[in-house]
Amino acid sequence: MSSLAKEPISEKNGSKRLDTAGRSDAARLLIVDDDLAITEAIAEFMARSGYVALTAATGEEALDQLETDDIDVVITDIMMPGIDGLELTGKISEEYDADVIVMTGYGGDYSYEEAVQKGASDFVFKPIRFEELLLRLKRVLRERRLSRERRDMLGKLKELAITDDLTKLYNSRHFYQQLELEADRANRYENPLALLLLDIDFFKQYNDSHGHLEGDRVLVRLGEVIRSLLRKMDSAYRYGGEEFTVILPETNAREALNVAQRIRRAVEQEKFVTAEGEKSQVTISIGVTEYQRNEDVKSFINRSDKAMYRSKIEGRNKVSLMVPESEEE
Repeated sequence: MSSLAKEPISEKNGSKRLDTAGRSDAARLLIVDDDLAITEAIAEFMARSGYVALTAATGEEALDQLETDDIDVVITDIMMPGIDGLELTGKISEEYDADVIVMTGYGGDYSYEEAVQKGASDFVFKPIRFEELLLRLKRVLRERRLSRERRDMLGKLKELAITDDLTKLYNSRHFYQQLELEADRANRYENPLALLLLDIDFFKQYNDSHGHLEGDRVLVRLGEVIRSLLRKMDSAYRYGGEEFTVILPETNAREALNVAQRIRRAVEQEKFVTAEGEKSQVTISIGVTEYQRNEDVKSFINRSDKAMYRSKIEGRNKVSLMVPESEEE
């Protein structure tokens, strides 16, 4: 064998690792075969080719290794005692973020289609030609990288579709979708649900006095203040213009009033300094309401809007609660 350094990875399963001079960007492989000579030969070749290579003698050892190590590709034999290669491939496909290349010397018993159906990315026959295995590995890693890039891009596109460009809060389209989901959940589990509608007082005058760029700074900061005062289960949205809304699951009207007052006070205490050094302050008016079982979400939103306008009429920088007419005394 080569003088390449080997270090134990786990006392429990006896796995070994062949490293590549500490390269942190090297793909991590797990070679699984009950034939020690095969695993060590493949691992040594892959290490020489620039990869981090770990080994396991059984499917059970491989699963233990996957629990503790970030593995990019598993190269596994099919015929093994205990968990065989096809069963191992199925488990990896369902539970781990790793690709699988299946090796077999029994071409008549197992087909490429069977391996792919279990989730394998490729299939090679023994005796293994190392150069062929390397080419297949490079193709799997290339497709893995492209797949991750596509997934990341789709994630960013999805985020852009539901996020307000300026404040980075969720946008109004996502608000309506989420409110429908929360209302359905409240009806099913009979949990309370509250809604806040916030509007910046005299925002048009602020823009006229300081300019729209300074107005944008206020909107951004207001979004940050709101988000900082919410629980993980709560969600904040830019409803439109200078209006914001907050969905408070599992929250009754009185609890929502407390949240609204905390937000109102926090905004009132914010000090804004314009680019010219001029100091300014803004306040907000907030409407609060609680969802009624089986209520149409439009009436729920309209009631929060009426509550917010009550705060405006009563002098601004206020919080108002409005309940359905049937509950008013």
